[in-house]
Amino acid sequence: MPDPTGATQMLSITNLHAGYGKVEVLHGISLEVPKGRVVTLIGSNGAGKTTTMRAICGMIAPSQGRIVLGDNDVTGLESYRIAKLGLAHSPEGRRVFATMSVTDNLLLGAFPRFTGSRPKGDIQRDLERVMEYFPRLKERRVQLAGTLSGGEQQMLAMARAMMLNPDVVLLDEPSMGLAPILVQEVFRIISRLRSEGVTMLLVEQFAAAALNVADYGYVLENGRISVHGDAAKLRDDPAVKAAYLGGSH
Repeated sequence: MPDPTGATQMLSITNLHAGYGKVEVLHGISLEVPKGRVVTLIGSNGAGKTTTMRAICGMIAPSQGRIVLGDNDVTGLESYRIAKLGLAHSPEGRRVFATMSVTDNLLLGAFPRFTGSRPKGDIQRDLERVMEYFPRLKERRVQLAGTLSGGEQQMLAMARAMMLNPDVVLLDEPSMGLAPILVQEVFRIISRLRSEGVTMLLVEQFAAAALNVADYGYVLENGRISVHGDAAKLRDDPAVKAAYLGGSH
């Protein structure tokens, strides 16, 4: 599925099969994430969205198919090797390091840069930049991550991913469990990152919000892509509206 604008593909998934043990969840999905774009993957609970993210980032090994990050075939590589190649993952459920401070959580996100396996750049400047994106984290920079609210922990997980200075960011259900006002804040930040050219693959339960912020969308049903297209067109698609947008906000 080449991008009609000619944009470079930063992440390419072809005929991906994956699951858990003998249970196959993904039955040959293909998708593309062009450089500087936000692509969203929507679908009902159990459709395979999080399994897709886990397969891409190396948490589970695909049984078939190919995953290419930039110029690198990362199919079946361990997560830390994929991270070194420029893929950052903000996982479902946040998974912050509860007994470490906010600042130390953020610096851990930059660990491959400290070790030389990613271009180092100005880590201190990037630390200040992500705290500017997330002012609540700046206010709580010395606080233990486990004492943050759910919304603040979600912001920390997103900011930690950004500290890799990644080529692609995976955002898995960033609004899960958040109050509506915090959902709006999360999507405001995603919109800002998009405006600055950050390449993102977004899995999100609120399909309408995801399609509002994305450039392109894929609908996942029972482990298969049922429809895909420009986000604006998917928002207006009667079948997509009926299945996924009626209860979203």
